[in-house]
Amino acid sequence: MSVELCGVALRGPILNGSGTFDAIAARRTFGDALLDPEVFPFDAFVSKTITVEPRQGNPPPRLWESPAGLINSIGLPNKGLAGFLREDLPRLAEVPVPLVVSVMGFSRAELRRLVEAVGERDEVAMIELNVSCPNVETGLVMGADPAETAAAVEEVRPATEKPLIVKLTPTASDPAGVASAAEAAGADSVSLINTLKGMALDPRTRRPWLGGGTGGLSGPAVRPIALEQVAAVSARVGIPVVGMGGVATGRDARDFLDAGALCVAVGTESFRDPAAGRRIAHELSVISGDERGFSLAPAR
Repeated sequence: MSVELCGVALRGPILNGSGTFDAIAARRTFGDALLDPEVFPFDAFVSKTITVEPRQGNPPPRLWESPAGLINSIGLPNKGLAGFLREDLPRLAEVPVPLVVSVMGFSRAELRRLVEAVGERDEVAMIELNVSCPNVETGLVMGADPAETAAAVEEVRPATEKPLIVKLTPTASDPAGVASAAEAAGADSVSLINTLKGMALDPRTRRPWLGGGTGGLSGPAVRPIALEQVAAVSARVGIPVVGMGGVATGRDARDFLDAGALCVAVGTESFRDPAAGRRIAHELSVISGDERGFSLAPAR
């Protein structure tokens, strides 16, 4: 089930959702066995989103389990561009699959700076543009407006020859229109969906449970929404689509592929099962008539 995403050969179509699998922490838990290509859970690895400056993230609590889903209020904690390049990239470069680095800027200039710095590194195969944040220059969420999205892609496109994957927000009134604008501006691929905004109340205090007040809902609860948006976007654009949103089984993955996605990303399911990516790949291959088996056990 090998595929080619933006000219990059992948052994299969299963990626991780950014921020849902910490490869560095997983290696500490599972040992160097994680670097075995037959063990590593994904066919390409997407890093946590990085920003120009370091971020502490939102105060705890950061997670709330909801029926068929998970609300997170992580807040993009990261070491910043310099810290990522110095400390994390050398370790992420050791994963046995192509590396995708996710970046987010609060202005087009920040986004370009990130893309330039990351794009010049040989270890990086592709770059994901997380456009789910407000542009401080306009106040508009970059990925919610076709013109804003196009302007962001046009700003960074000359800064790198690496493939650009634009991560779309599901809150746009017309996700397919945003995807089309990204394609026209030079994006090589789009991925969707990101989380949906939600909140939870503390059953004792009746105040918001999450330290950030609100968070992003993911998991099986959002899958029907994700599937519809992936189908709509796939029908509008000619560039590859990476579909995600509540993928927990090979059948779920097959649904996204049948809706028009070239690749599928696994997110929330990895919190429950760190080997979910390989399991889903196995289930998908069985459905497709090419059985493979994988296992992942903690290092002894």
